[in-house]
Amino acid sequence: MTAAETLAASGRFPIAAGLTDAELTAIEREFGFTFAADHRAFLAAGLPTGRGWVDWRHPDRGTLRERLAMPIEGVLFDVAENAFWYGGWGPRPAETGAAVITARGYLMTVPRMIPVYSHRYLPAAVPGQPVLSIYQTDVAHYGNDLLDWLHREFSLGSPAGSATRPTIAFWRDLV
Repeated sequence: MTAAETLAASGRFPIAAGLTDAELTAIEREFGFTFAADHRAFLAAGLPTGRGWVDWRHPDRGTLRERLAMPIEGVLFDVAENAFWYGGWGPRPAETGAAVITARGYLMTVPRMIPVYSHRYLPAAVPGQPVLSIYQTDVAHYGNDLLDWLHREFSLGSPAGSATRPTIAFWRDLV
């Protein structure tokens, strides 16, 4: 069974009609990213709705923008408030404001993370990546792919035995 079929068969969440190709393309254009093929197929098969799920059809686009910005804003919060600094950025500026500005510049170059559910994310455009839980700089592996994540997150089957490592720059180093 696919991830979408597994979720629908569980009956745990309402499933709306899947997003059409036109809707998916419009979302990608509006928000400036490309869904990974597996994420796109999941959303096309049926749109999970309810608490925690991303409502890509919701007219309040500001909420969607906030959800898309959360991974970057969370890292910036930790730079400003918790002295986080990623070694690949070079020396940390002494002044917090300058550190946040520098970090923001670097973060604009990392792969964009697209929300799936709550603070679970998949990278844009890169299929076959693990689902990551991202809350500020606390990044954890939550499933080898969408199906494995559903098994682990919602106990909808047997999870895969071993965890696959994400290959996407920056985020893999925070796992």
